[in-house]
Amino acid sequence: MQEMLPLPESASDLSPFTLHLLCVQLIVQSWTCQAALGHYTIDHKGHEVEILDVASEKKKEKLRSAVEKMSSDKMEAGRRIQNLTDHGVEEENKLSGLDEKVTNLFTELRETLDDLESRVLGEISRQKDRVSLSVSNMIRRMELQKDELTKKIHQFEESCDIKDPLTFLQEDLFRGDINDQSCDVIGDVREAQSLDDVVVSKMLHKGLMHFADDLKNLIRKKQFPVMKKYEVLLDIESAHDNIIISHSLRSASYTTMSQNRPDGPERFKVAQVLSSCSFSSGRHYWEVDVSQAKQWIIGVAGESLERKVEGVESFIGYNEKSWAVNFSQTLCASHNNIHKLLESESPVKVVGIYLDYEARRLSFYQLCDPIRHLHTFTTSFTEPLYAAFYLYENCVLRIIK
Repeated sequence: MQEMLPLPESASDLSPFTLHLLCVQLIVQSWTCQAALGHYTIDHKGHEVEILDVASEKKKEKLRSAVEKMSSDKMEAGRRIQNLTDHGVEEENKLSGLDEKVTNLFTELRETLDDLESRVLGEISRQKDRVSLSVSNMIRRMELQKDELTKKIHQFEESCDIKDPLTFLQEDLFRGDINDQSCDVIGDVREAQSLDDVVVSKMLHKGLMHFADDLKNLIRKKQFPVMKKYEVLLDIESAHDNIIISHSLRSASYTTMSQNRPDGPERFKVAQVLSSCSFSSGRHYWEVDVSQAKQWIIGVAGESLERKVEGVESFIGYNEKSWAVNFSQTLCASHNNIHKLLESESPVKVVGIYLDYEARRLSFYQLCDPIRHLHTFTTSFTEPLYAAFYLYENCVLRIIK
């Protein structure tokens, strides 16, 4: 690079020629700097483009991945919507079929009862006609007897008016039947026909007994499950040592006193007890009286439920091996330590539990008037299940026979 002329100490030292040379040098220097800067920009321009392309491609790749993920989520949402739509249609068809079955059931029940009513009322009507005819016949007979007596009275009264004794004695006043015809009111009622309520009662009783038998058959024919209570008894071998089991094996209560039972593999370390029977198929229904418990947990538990852990993880409904409805200030349905708040319009005193193993359904009902559905668990059961009970202090639970 060409060296610049030395700058004068003051502007008065500049000659016109010197000033011209300085201007030329400044212009050349400016061009040189611009060329250098231009060369630097040109040398790095490809590098800048390369960095932008890579960043852009990475961002596009993220967007493509996001689009692919969202497309998959969209398809999954579509499948779920379709499944829910199909489920809604299926349930609607089931409800329509159920509505028709119930209507047909009550139609047949009404027809059966109407037939029984017609037969019983027919018998009552026949007895009414028979009693009416009997009473009418007796009244007519009494009327004739009354008329005959009226004539006799008139004849006797006329004879009493005869003045001549000879003539009076010659009167044949006692011709015909003039025996004692005094009325016996009680005897008349006995002789007349009366209502035979024994026949009516027998007919009604027999008809209703047949109706009860027909009702069971009709319910089976219409494919309504019979909610017959299963014989559930408590297993004392599984009961925590502070749980008292009644002699009937249907009632359990908690006490602070040890029952001095030997420890075994089946016995719980927490205040729980299971049923002695297990359910691995079929439909089962039982009822539990919780009216004497301020707090309670009832439900079902799998055979592999941990029994030797003292923490809440072994409580019914607090693990994946058990399902429960519990009450402690609030009413909840519990499974795997997930608790769903349930609404209750009145205190729960008796709970009905219905297990349909094959249908993968466990339902809880509040037995009041009317019966109220509390909650239904729908899941696949993979092992035998037991009725399960957790006992709080001062709590009594009773299985209703």
